[in-house]
Amino acid sequence: MSLPTEPVSPKATPLPPVPKEDPLTTDQWKTLLAITDACIPAIKPVSTANTAIEIAAPDTEYSTALSTISALTPESDPDATAAATEYLSDYASSNPAFKAELTRIIALYMPASVRKDLLTVLSVLNTRAGSFALTGSFTPISQQPAHIRESIILGWKTARLGAIRGLHHSLTVLARQTWIKISPTLRRVLGVPRVPTGMKPGKGHDYEFIQIPPGSKPEVIETDVVIIGSGCGGAVCAKNLAEAGHRVLVVEKAYHWTPDHFPMSEADGWNHLFMNGAFIQSDDTSTSIVAGQAWGGGGTVNWSASLQTQGYVRREWANKGLPFFTSAAFQDSLDRVCDRMGVGTDSVEQNSANAMLLEGARKLGYSAKVVPQNTGGAQHRCGHCTFGCGSCEKQGPVISFLPDAARAGAKFLEGFHAEKIIFKTIKGKKTTTGVVGTWTSRDIHGGVASTPTTTRKVILRAKRVIVSAGTMQSPLLLLRSGLKNPQIGRNLHVHPVSMLGAIHAQKTLPWDGAILTSVVSEYENLDQQGHGAKLEVTNMIPSSWLIWLDWSGGLAYKLSAARMAHMTGFISIARDRDTGRVYPDPIDGRVRFTYSPSAFDKRHIMQGLLALARLQYIEGATEIFTTIPGVPVFKRDTSLPSTGDGINDPAFQAWLAALEKRGFPSPESVFVSAHQMGTCRMSSAEKGGVVDPTGRVWGTEGLYVADASVFPSASGVNPMVTNMAISDWISRGVAEGLVSKAML
Repeated sequence: MSLPTEPVSPKATPLPPVPKEDPLTTDQWKTLLAITDACIPAIKPVSTANTAIEIAAPDTEYSTALSTISALTPESDPDATAAATEYLSDYASSNPAFKAELTRIIALYMPASVRKDLLTVLSVLNTRAGSFALTGSFTPISQQPAHIRESIILGWKTARLGAIRGLHHSLTVLARQTWIKISPTLRRVLGVPRVPTGMKPGKGHDYEFIQIPPGSKPEVIETDVVIIGSGCGGAVCAKNLAEAGHRVLVVEKAYHWTPDHFPMSEADGWNHLFMNGAFIQSDDTSTSIVAGQAWGGGGTVNWSASLQTQGYVRREWANKGLPFFTSAAFQDSLDRVCDRMGVGTDSVEQNSANAMLLEGARKLGYSAKVVPQNTGGAQHRCGHCTFGCGSCEKQGPVISFLPDAARAGAKFLEGFHAEKIIFKTIKGKKTTTGVVGTWTSRDIHGGVASTPTTTRKVILRAKRVIVSAGTMQSPLLLLRSGLKNPQIGRNLHVHPVSMLGAIHAQKTLPWDGAILTSVVSEYENLDQQGHGAKLEVTNMIPSSWLIWLDWSGGLAYKLSAARMAHMTGFISIARDRDTGRVYPDPIDGRVRFTYSPSAFDKRHIMQGLLALARLQYIEGATEIFTTIPGVPVFKRDTSLPSTGDGINDPAFQAWLAALEKRGFPSPESVFVSAHQMGTCRMSSAEKGGVVDPTGRVWGTEGLYVADASVFPSASGVNPMVTNMAISDWISRGVAEGLVSKAML
């Protein structure tokens, strides 16, 4: 791909103002910032350091760190020493944006009960008794010098009580993630480009959104079909129903950002494009969920991977009394959605990590293949696609299905929060007649950075309602609507992930190129019933990756993070057999979930990690590390001549054995999910699920669900294409039903 003739500079995407009511007291802020500034501290030579607020490194150690980081700084930087000095001097709260982002996370994204727990810990640390219990000193941590604060946090890491180890993990991740999002010094040292190398801006569809005037009474809009959610399921439904001649209204809680805003910055993208700012943790904190909440849903922020549902999964679902999944009709739906997005492999260019995955698999005899991409045949290098695709090469819902729906007459409403489905008893049946919710306009400048011009209650009257709000939100809407089916929200599958990283002598520039273009499937069927782990490359934007590096002190962390240009990152992703549950927070109603990977699924994830380590060893990694607490980094002795043993190297085998023996200690081991499925699962009988084989909600008329929440179990592959194919089938059935009703 040739470089653009002019530099690409995405438009700004200012965030909504932080809440006026401060979520923390002055003393709580003092304690929290004292902790975060010890996690990400200013580091100075001992000869000049202010030890109250800075970590004092011995002069020789500081000099070595400075030269190491200077050497890692991009050659294009005019003053690498200045860049390294600024980076070492930087500390978490030195940038006002750090506290603003923390405020946003705590006030807007933390469930009320989780926020209460955090505030309790901060308050306890402000008391003499609480301070002594948690730090071993009657002096509050906020009054301790920087090196003492750092040693206290390090002590929490190996504390006897699991709750304190969990506290260490939660606070250090919160500090790291927030700092990485907003730190200019880190970006300068790494040399991560603001936009993908060679990106050419694309032209998106010019959407028109319904605007509702101010008023004291509810606005009423009538249509044939309301589709709640603009993501992969809802977009396909909108296209099919509009092209069938029906009046279609797509409503979405989030707002549309035109491609010239993409990719968003890390500081803005997590807030604008992800549910809860990507801050969703299971009740036991073992699992973190990342779910899109944008115009286009997950299809706006996913990584282009377009894998069709595998045969063993189709057979499993068919054996549950759902023969559609082994029918020609399902394959037709898979092909229809893939054809529309131009899914293929011909133009795939492997970046360094994906190339290593394929080549390592070849050397070890593992089954592997190129992952098809939904890029319309374009050679797509959007390593930043998780914050939106500015090239418009990725043929997600906003570029493909939603424009098709618009051309067929569909209407759109952004900023609409669907509160509940409206029902009426007709001929003895619970029949939907529409949706009630609240519409919030943009601000006076057409953005969301200030007060909206209008907030209005809206009633949408429709013959059919299709819920496509996603696995985390669709069940909550059904529950808010008064449905009592005990299966609603249950059967949550998340494809839990653990990560493995490696460092190479050569630069890898892991953020460059396409994100996920290869997969190793050697370990996908470990139980001979379709459960196991796939091995894939992960997103390597700094705020996605660097939060998982081990924290063993401020200087050590900064030295480690500075080496990112030489790293590769991979995931062991399990098709989970065992499940969790989604439910509303009892205080504020936002999404909560219970999920902890079972021992069965953890075994599969571990086998995937061991395999990834072998792949990276055979590809020449000098260091290999996991995100599991207490597992040391494997360091290859590069001074020794090659013996030809390969992965049979005794030192490496001993490390693998230690890794497997360590397992996943609780509660500090953390798993990540970008795939959520099953909370409104499809079933052949009412007691077994939430929707019937046509997608209709059991016990209702006119109400359907079409998204990944209807999967009968985990898909085993990135769920986009499976979601779209099922939604294609459901929506064409809805269209036929409307025609049949009209003919009566």
